Amino acid sequence: MVDLSTAATGPYAVTLLADQGADVIKVERPGIGDISRWIGTATGGISALYQMCNRGKRCVGVDLRTDAGRDIVKALIARADVVVQNWRPGVAQRLGLGYDDVRRDDLVYCSISGFGADGPYAGKGAYDTVIQAYSGIAENQKDAETGRPRFSNQALADKVTALTAAQAITAALFARERGRGGQHLELSMLDAVISFLWVDSAGNDVLRDGDGSQPGSFVADVRPYAFTDGWGIATPTSDADFAGMCRAFGVEGYDDPRVATIAERRRNREVGHALVTRCHEAATKLTVAEGIARLEAENVPCGVVLGPGELASDPHIAAVGLLEDDTHPTAGRLRQPRHPSRFAGTPARLGTPAPTLGADTDAILTELGLTERIAELRGAKVVC
Repeated sequence: MVDLSTAATGPYAVTLLADQGADVIKVERPGIGDISRWIGTATGGISALYQMCNRGKRCVGVDLRTDAGRDIVKALIARADVVVQNWRPGVAQRLGLGYDDVRRDDLVYCSISGFGADGPYAGKGAYDTVIQAYSGIAENQKDAETGRPRFSNQALADKVTALTAAQAITAALFARERGRGGQHLELSMLDAVISFLWVDSAGNDVLRDGDGSQPGSFVADVRPYAFTDGWGIATPTSDADFAGMCRAFGVEGYDDPRVATIAERRRNREVGHALVTRCHEAATKLTVAEGIARLEAENVPCGVVLGPGELASDPHIAAVGLLEDDTHPTAGRLRQPRHPSRFAGTPARLGTPAPTLGADTDAILTELGLTERIAELRGAKVVC
């Protein structure tokens, strides 16, 4: 794979495929490299974001503004199965690196952009929060009392798009394996995030002749339980769950016919809400351990609210080995989640630590038969 993408959308998609065994060459501009190297906490030119989105890759520093630089990238693409780029529509074509410039019958070429190649917004700049705004995420997260839009405290649009891209690339490779050849994949962040949001948060727009009772997700405005020493959550989905939650907190009234079934609780929202409020009041007198133990005794789906720094000491996380420690040669100690899919026959493994800028330039140019030109290209600042 040749990864021409920057930031998170393309790079994260590609690194997930690298975990699964893809051989990836990341192309970065000399000097600053991928901007994600410098976003958030960083050491020695490696940020946490860059590490998470670029592990398992080799890096070549190439100036695509030069003819010689573009020739190097074209030579890499000629040997590749997959190319990924996330420039604005038109940029790849101006560089002579668009799909039609490098296409082959067996090449899968993935173009990721904010709004797609067509339409009035095609040329707009798009970062995560812009897409959160246009897609409905910010409106979906709005403050229940003031109506003020709120943005997710993470790069949700970037990551949803990356996951969608990884699936699309895999599907295209499968189609190629079945004899359908390579193809051009065009993916907009807006498409990916709207598709993601509408699964559960646009019920009134999906069922246009419905009763209009679902302006947002059924999990909107869920209240965590405030225990004496932390926070937890209970999700009483079934009738048995609801009764069990009330019993766990010593709240009577769950056998009232008006709340006995989910249909009745929907019709008698005020009665059900009053019982839930009493459960929350009872929780304030319990520790997290006590509250969760009571809920688990009643088989109510529940959990503890944890931050990233607390996960390593969680008994389940430790038992299954979900977090893996490593050492980066310049950034120091690393801790990352394992690859999320568990393959029985072809295990996925976290790739090598993310590369420093141009770490593999000489080796990659040698593979292209350019050993004798390395000094010349570096002297002309075509590569780094």
